[in-house]
Amino acid sequence: MQTQTVNIFRARKAAAPASPSGTARRWSVDEVVELFKLPFADLLYHAQQIHREHFDPNAVQLSTLLSVKSGGCSEDCGYCPQSAFHSAGVEDQAMLQLKTVVQAARAAQEKGADRFCMGAAWREPSDAELASVVEMVKAVRDLGMETCATLGMLREEHVAQLRAAGLDYYNHNLDTAPEFYGEIITTRDYQDRLDTLERVRRAGINICSGGIVGMGETLAQRAGLIAQLANLDPYPESVPINNLVKVEGTPLENTPDLDPLDFVRTVAVARITMPKARVRLSAGRQQMSDAVQALCFLAGANSMFYGDQLLTTGNPDIEHDRALLDKLGMYPVAENK
Repeated sequence: MQTQTVNIFRARKAAAPASPSGTARRWSVDEVVELFKLPFADLLYHAQQIHREHFDPNAVQLSTLLSVKSGGCSEDCGYCPQSAFHSAGVEDQAMLQLKTVVQAARAAQEKGADRFCMGAAWREPSDAELASVVEMVKAVRDLGMETCATLGMLREEHVAQLRAAGLDYYNHNLDTAPEFYGEIITTRDYQDRLDTLERVRRAGINICSGGIVGMGETLAQRAGLIAQLANLDPYPESVPINNLVKVEGTPLENTPDLDPLDFVRTVAVARITMPKARVRLSAGRQQMSDAVQALCFLAGANSMFYGDQLLTTGNPDIEHDRALLDKLGMYPVAENK
C-alpha cells in the first residue's frame, strides 16, 4: 500500500506540464478518485505536507458572511431554502440599508474577521441592485477589510463596476460535478457558472469558488467537482467546501448524511490539487464535532466562515470557534499581521 501511495505522487509530479499561466496542472477525474481512495493517514500526511509548503499551518483566515438580500430567488437549487420554488419558510426580504451592512462589517472586524462577504438571493442583479452593492463594497473596504460578494450571474458591465469599487473576491460556486448538476439545478446551466467566473477572472477580481458535498453524489462525482475547480486556469484563490445543510421544505431535506471522514477527505484532496488556495470550512460546520473540524484543519483547511449565521442557515457561535482555535493552538490570520 505504501508503494501504491508513493507511485500516485510520483505520477503526479510527472504529469502534464504547467498551464500557459504557470499556475496549475490538469487533473483527470480518475487521478482525483485515486487520491480519495488513499489510506486516510497517507492522504492527510500528503495534504499536510503540501499545506506547510505554502501556509502557516496554525493560521486561519476568518470570513464573515452577511445576507444583504434574502429569499425569493428565481433559481431552483435543490439545497437552497431561499429558492422561490421551495417552501422552506424563508421570506422574500428587501435589501439591507448601507448603514446596517457597515455596522455588521465593523462588528465582524472587531471579533477577528478580516474578510466580509455580502450575499444576495438573485439569479443576477439588476442595474439598480448592483449599484447598491457597489456602495456596500466601497464602505466595507473603507474599514480596511477584504471584500467578497456573491450575487449570482454577472454581466460584463457589472463585473467592471465591482472591480472599480475595489471588490477583492467574487464567490460563485460550481456546486457539484457537471454530470450531477442537472439533478440539483435546472434553471441555470453549468456553463453559465463557468462564464461568470471567466468574466470575473478577466477583470482581475480574485475568485472564490467551491461546492457542496453530501447531496447524494457518488465518489466519482465528488472527485469531478474537485477536478473542475482544480483545472480552472488558474484555480480559485478561495475554495469553500460546504457540507449539505438539510433544510425542511427543500428537495434534499431527506438526503442521507455524508460520512464525516469523507468530508475530511474532500478537504484533503482540495488541498493537494489546489496547493495555494485558501480552503474554507463553510456551511455544515454546526453539525460537525470539534474533532472532525480539527481533522479538517490537519487536512489543509485554513479558512472558515465565522459568525453565528450563514445567509439563512446557522453556524457555530464565535465564542465556540475561538475556544476551538485556542484548544488547537491556532489563531486568526488578522492577529498575525
